[in-house]
Amino acid sequence: MENVIGQLVAKDYRTAAVFEKYGIDFCCKGNRTIDDVCNQKSIDKASLTKDLALLDDVREANPNDYNEWPLDLLASYIVQKHHRYVEKQIPVLQGYLKKIASVHGGEQPELFEIAELFNKTASELTAHMKKEELILFPKIQKLARTQNEGAENNTIPFGTFKNPITAMMDEHTNEGERFQKIKELSNNYTVPAGGCNTYRVAFALLNEFENDLHLHIHLENNILFPKVIAMESQKK
Repeated sequence: MENVIGQLVAKDYRTAAVFEKYGIDFCCKGNRTIDDVCNQKSIDKASLTKDLALLDDVREANPNDYNEWPLDLLASYIVQKHHRYVEKQIPVLQGYLKKIASVHGGEQPELFEIAELFNKTASELTAHMKKEELILFPKIQKLARTQNEGAENNTIPFGTFKNPITAMMDEHTNEGERFQKIKELSNNYTVPAGGCNTYRVAFALLNEFENDLHLHIHLENNILFPKVIAMESQKK
């Protein structure tokens, strides 16, 4: 369907900024239509579609048209761009969050919960990425190569891509929900009056981490995984 949110973002990632503006989850819940989400969240559909239409008036060549990338290249890009970013930022953020919770937690006790939630993300997202890097993505890359070479694909140990992909998408949903809670607890990453520079840096980095995670999940849920399922079905 043309108005499925995840598909719209897959075609033009600039639409993500519009959906973000209206508080619409385009990655973990990208399978909803514009009609559905407008009804569920009481969003003015006319205003939303007008903002989306404005993108056509300022359309420019997009050097990162991920929807056109070969699957093996896209999988490698996700690892090098997003997995490495997550690995680098996790200890940095953990340090900042621990510090501001210890200093400001008396006045803002929600900081302890934010730090706890992020530590959960650090643990589960790290394990999630390793499963992708060691098991799922190498098989995706092999599938793409054999498709390009016209060779027969070897037996997949987990039987079908659908099972591990479903598991990965469920874990994406968990991360999306966890960050939604962090966003609520932090009042959309708003630093209270009197917040120190460390406080500001911590929330700015946390916001950046969430934005990167949204693109990360979008590339997998809305582009990589559907194309893998489609490619696998063609080989049967």
